[in-house]
Amino acid sequence: MKLIRPLFLTLLLAGLTTTAGWAQNFKLEGNQLVLPGPIVFKAGTADLDETASKDSLIHLKEFLVAKTYISKLRVEGHTDNAGDAAANQKLSEQRALAVCKWLKAEGVDCKRLIAVGFGDTKPVALNSTAEGRAQNRRITAVNAELRGRAIGGLPADGGGRPAGDPCE
Repeated sequence: MKLIRPLFLTLLLAGLTTTAGWAQNFKLEGNQLVLPGPIVFKAGTADLDETASKDSLIHLKEFLVAKTYISKLRVEGHTDNAGDAAANQKLSEQRALAVCKWLKAEGVDCKRLIAVGFGDTKPVALNSTAEGRAQNRRITAVNAELRGRAIGGLPADGGGRPAGDPCE
């Protein structure tokens, strides 16, 4: 017991633990955070399914808590191409904003977040199958600014349509 307590305190003071109490690893693909699973919404709405999305939402929150040098994180909403393109665009914006508002409610500084929607313009799979459409309905989290500087000369919105102010 005498050895375990100092080890835990050392890890805690070194900042290697998360709110769960153990070291957290974050994986990036380019500047995009790899989430442990999808962030899920009720069909056709921007209503978060917090139970189904819990692991990914907490992972995203802990990433921002651990990486204070990320001054702007872009939360991107994407849809499949089923239905009206304008409605899909709006839905993607609303979903991105819903994630930002969840993060704000969990204590993340809303000024570090930008919510954008891409509608169906950036598919990652074919929309001709149900499986492909499911992959295209997604939320992504992308580092947009480090220490106040844009990454790669891109605007913070990454070319997406800003969804509104997460601070409101």
